[in-house]
Amino acid sequence: MTSELQGNVIDLCPVGALTSRPYAFQARPWELTKTQTIDVMDAVGSAIRVDTRGREVLRILPRVNEAVNEEWISDKTRFVWDGLRTQRLDKPYVRRDGRLQPASWQEAFAAIKAKVEQAAPEKIGAVAGDLAAVEEMYALKQLMAGLGSTSLDCRQDGVQLDPANGRGSYLFNTTIAGIEDADALLIIGANPRFEAAVLNARIRKRWRLGGFPIGVIGENANLRYDYTYLGAGTDTLTDVAKASQGFFDALKNAARPMIIVGSGAISGENGAGVLAAAAALAREIGAFDDGWNGFNVLHTAASRVGGLDIGFTPGEGGKTFAEMTSGGVDVLFNLGADEAEIAPGPFVVYVGTHGDRGAHRADVILPGAAYTEKDGTYVNLEGRAQVSSRAAFPPGDAREDWAIIRALSAVLGKTLPFDSLAALQRELYQAHAFMRSDRVEPAGHDGILALADRASSLGTGQLASKLGDFYLTNPIARASKVMAECSRLAAGEQLQAAE
Repeated sequence: MTSELQGNVIDLCPVGALTSRPYAFQARPWELTKTQTIDVMDAVGSAIRVDTRGREVLRILPRVNEAVNEEWISDKTRFVWDGLRTQRLDKPYVRRDGRLQPASWQEAFAAIKAKVEQAAPEKIGAVAGDLAAVEEMYALKQLMAGLGSTSLDCRQDGVQLDPANGRGSYLFNTTIAGIEDADALLIIGANPRFEAAVLNARIRKRWRLGGFPIGVIGENANLRYDYTYLGAGTDTLTDVAKASQGFFDALKNAARPMIIVGSGAISGENGAGVLAAAAALAREIGAFDDGWNGFNVLHTAASRVGGLDIGFTPGEGGKTFAEMTSGGVDVLFNLGADEAEIAPGPFVVYVGTHGDRGAHRADVILPGAAYTEKDGTYVNLEGRAQVSSRAAFPPGDAREDWAIIRALSAVLGKTLPFDSLAALQRELYQAHAFMRSDRVEPAGHDGILALADRASSLGTGQLASKLGDFYLTNPIARASKVMAECSRLAAGEQLQAAE
């Protein structure tokens, strides 16, 4: 079997003869504590159940949520749990004489304070990674404001999305369940099979019903359903927008057309232009109607929409993610951003869970909590705010990320105005009321139309997914032996197909 959803066969077996190989002989069901929570391996926000015994996670299973994942989860979601207990950071570290050495929390905070006091406010920055909950990003944003810095960014992959363009400009506005109501689809620079496997199953479900033409601009990949391949570059998007490409008619004649724009298409130099061109095309084909919004951005990071919602982006005069990580600041707070290289120069404070790329570059490491070890809010690609629940406790001296930032703020003399998670969430929910409940509030399309007005000619370039290896997209997955084996098998399959 070669599907990235094949683990669901375990749940389908009526007698239990098909079992989870990594979980087999680990525990009896009655020994486990079962916690209902949310997956963060992608931006879908699938409902899951985490089974623990003591401090260890031993199994992850799907929960039914018809609006999001129905009853399915991807193999990465199901089998990544062994990565939660290997290569973990369980104590603070401070770099001395070129080497990271264990330290106390007081020593780590003192080292940070000394560097922050020497840096000008405009030379201090903060970046957030793909697995961060809204609470810790909100706390870090407050701390940056207290330090006088406007340099903060959650767009680790460089996507050209700006909250100033309105919430509708960066959401999956059709909603996941709404895919079943669409009657035509254009995919631009995305590979939903790997970027959002459960969402891709919805597309396949709608395709199987018939009367659903699908066009793809970008990678000519096996998406598990038939489609019309239009081309790979920005010139193809321009042709479709000018109605000089045959698939335009299929979109124009559809009552509920959809456009999905991938993160890979809207990052880099052409990113803003591609986003505006896609918005203009959506307007041209009539993708906006009463109760229907066919413009969608497909995110790959669980933290991205929440970060954009709270404005974890550069303020006036602030630096972007790329500018900060290339040496534009003297002190850089890194909240679990492990997918980008940080150039020599900045003093890096890393708050994270694993000894991955971010920890290797750090000057101070503050051990944080993984998604199964903290309560937190995650906003999925539809804009649906969901609260994850703690299933286990962090190892050793590791602490919840928001608590680390709160304690550090007191040492830096910029004490944040909350002493508990409840107080932090109360302030967060007052500022962003939609995060109180698990529902999608329509964002409207005024911002998308404003984007469309800025559409202009595009430079040349390829529109393709930039996800990389599906099984190794984050520190937890890279620490998992099961994910490493899946990656090896997938690479062998691709090599065989190429031959």
